[in-house]
Amino acid sequence: MEDRSSWQIKDEATLTELVALMNLSPEEIAVMKDMLPEAQAAAPGMTKTFYERLFAHDATAEYLKNVSMDRLHGMVQTWFAELFSGQYDNAYAQRRLTIGHVHVKIGLPVRYPLAMLDVVMPFGEQVAAKHANPTLAAQAFRKVLALDVAIFNQAYEDNQLKHLAELVGGERLARRLLAGT
Repeated sequence: MEDRSSWQIKDEATLTELVALMNLSPEEIAVMKDMLPEAQAAAPGMTKTFYERLFAHDATAEYLKNVSMDRLHGMVQTWFAELFSGQYDNAYAQRRLTIGHVHVKIGLPVRYPLAMLDVVMPFGEQVAAKHANPTLAAQAFRKVLALDVAIFNQAYEDNQLKHLAELVGGERLARRLLAGT
């Protein structure tokens, strides 16, 4: 297997690349910003449904023991509303990466946050459906949510790669091992 140019993109450049990859148009950004008040109104309901799902599953509920639920509710509501901020720059991406690193640090398997998109998606789609241009609004929402998922997954990849590179003595070999070659 040959080395890939994407392997050379690291740290802040990764975030810049992901923001650029999503290619959000000025119209999509404006639509997202227009929807912010509606998203803020929907955030408490989304958060309630989000945590009901987590508490209903023993394997995810165990991560919520002895944690301030008020704090977590506030953080998830802020996260959801920020999807509609209209600001998708490196600072936005860095906040998302930090969320991913926290999940890595507590040992939360990546499958759980990814599965929770099933809760987030309908709430975002409901917000988009109320916009004057619901098709463009839904398209923009899906792009921004995909950006968040990509950044979030980057936190897990960074962690795996770092530890494997330490074990085998280098990032290039670690990447080849992760690729199965």
